[in-house]
Amino acid sequence: MRMSKVRVLVGTRKGAFILTSDGARKKWDVEGPHFGGWEIYHVKASPANPDRLYASQSSGWFGQVLQRSNDGGKTWEAAGNQFQYASTPGTHTWYDGSPHPWEFKRVWHLEPSLTEADTVFAGVEDAALFKSTDGATTWSELAGLRTHETGPSWAPGAGGLCLHTIVQDPTSSDRMYIAISSAGVFRTEDGGQSWSPANHGLRSSYIPDPDAPVGHCVHRIAMHPSRPNTLFMQKHWDVMRTDDGANEWREISGNLPTDFGFVIDVNANEPETIYVIPITSDSLHYVPEGKLRVYRSKSGGEEWEPLTKGLPQKDCYVNVLRDAMAVDGLDPCGVYFGTSGGQVYGSPDGGDSWTPIVHDLPGVLSVEVQTLG
Repeated sequence: MRMSKVRVLVGTRKGAFILTSDGARKKWDVEGPHFGGWEIYHVKASPANPDRLYASQSSGWFGQVLQRSNDGGKTWEAAGNQFQYASTPGTHTWYDGSPHPWEFKRVWHLEPSLTEADTVFAGVEDAALFKSTDGATTWSELAGLRTHETGPSWAPGAGGLCLHTIVQDPTSSDRMYIAISSAGVFRTEDGGQSWSPANHGLRSSYIPDPDAPVGHCVHRIAMHPSRPNTLFMQKHWDVMRTDDGANEWREISGNLPTDFGFVIDVNANEPETIYVIPITSDSLHYVPEGKLRVYRSKSGGEEWEPLTKGLPQKDCYVNVLRDAMAVDGLDPCGVYFGTSGGQVYGSPDGGDSWTPIVHDLPGVLSVEVQTLG
């Protein structure tokens, strides 16, 4: 019987790292840094070809570069990096309400197709969505999103006007959800040609109209593949849920110590078990009371419990960014997250206990997981 293998892909402020273990998930091999000294915003593997990896490499000096590996990260090559807008970029709203030219700054998130090995989507800043069908060699913009009638009213969050989350519906190749900070969630039913806001039920006291159809700072959304109409959201404030494909959201913050945070994910085997990591506030980007606690709900958000075994509970002031949590596909489900302090923690038992896989990496920007074999 072939033993499963788990590969954790970590993007940091100074390179990418690949952490590998067998199905027991007790001993880990650490490989890297790849692209040492470069910010690696995101690293993700193709579900249709586990040896195909994509990495978003960025530098204030040299700009944005995409990297591709065809051998699981052993070797890399620069992929296509020509992100041409399909129409005149136009303007969006800046912090003070003034118009600001649309410009390309970086790739925040790479989302390979669930079924097509050479198809990959890229979410960029300023918020736009691109698609490649030749393994990231060439790119075309799905311009229906950026040119949506609400586009000029989109304003950046503190991290920029970034399209940071792309969620594909496994039951319909034409349906996809994206999240933009700070515009909200949008949904397409036709493969990205047209889009509609999907923010009903969200309320944000920090914008002029708290119930506006766009303008909400969504930090992350997550879906279990067996429940494509149920999505969970970590918002700037509030943890939210929808059970009708994002037609209506409702709050599930419950007994969390704070409902501000960045990450949210769903247990691979239990679609009603979800994880968040509360952060003190939007001005204090560290865990409450200096205690690193993952919170788990086994009831889809009705009740939350702190998970602390193996995590520092004193003098810990790290942050966990929006792309820095992921789960594997084993049973029991493994859960992983990385911190701004450079630690990557893993739990092989669904969150009951945690161990640091690696210490002292550069600040972690993203964590993704592959289950192999």
